Amino acid sequence: MSNATLIIGPSGSGKSTSIRNLNHEETFIINVLNKPLPIKGYKKLYTPLKKDNAKEGNYFASDNYQDIIKCVQFVNSSREDIKTLIIDDWQYVLANEFMRRARETGFNKFTDISLHGWETINAINATREDLLCFVMSHSEIDSFGKSKCKTIGKMLDEKITVEGMFTIVLHSYVIDGEYKFMTQNDGNHIAKSPMGMFDDIMIGNDLSFVKKSIEDYYE
Repeated sequence: MSNATLIIGPSGSGKSTSIRNLNHEETFIINVLNKPLPIKGYKKLYTPLKKDNAKEGNYFASDNYQDIIKCVQFVNSSREDIKTLIIDDWQYVLANEFMRRARETGFNKFTDISLHGWETINAINATREDLLCFVMSHSEIDSFGKSKCKTIGKMLDEKITVEGMFTIVLHSYVIDGEYKFMTQNDGNHIAKSPMGMFDDIMIGNDLSFVKKSIEDYYE
């Protein structure tokens, strides 16, 4: 089973920016919205998979859960050169399917959407141990005033709880103009990490540092 980390936070809080210091030669990005990455020169660092040679390329864009699962499985089984897998804007796997099916009546679509979101996370959790996976998603404020992972419908919240499918949950935060990751729950923001993995409750939003901290802790 892989070491998967969930990173949640509001838009503009530095989730995608945290990719900047990762070694692009060992990193693969699944970009759900196919939006430009906030990294200077990212098009040279992250190039799309080639249809004629899937061993080349470290970037894939799709909001279709089946395509994303296939890509995760491909990276897991056929790209041993990849040590870090990113899924950016995971919640739009749910949101975009909801919008495409907005005219459907009944609750079946919510069941389907929840199932598809659950299946993508299960695919990530089934990857090899040397592949560190980071799932980035927007946050929302629930009825109790707590910031949690943004979902569609109630099934993923009431029956599953997305954060519960991850050992590590970081909450992106902006403090005095600086991007930070919260590593432990403060009562209002859902975050968690094993005791002693990080020295501070607030750390810089640098996934290369987070990756090394995870590897050092477990190894």
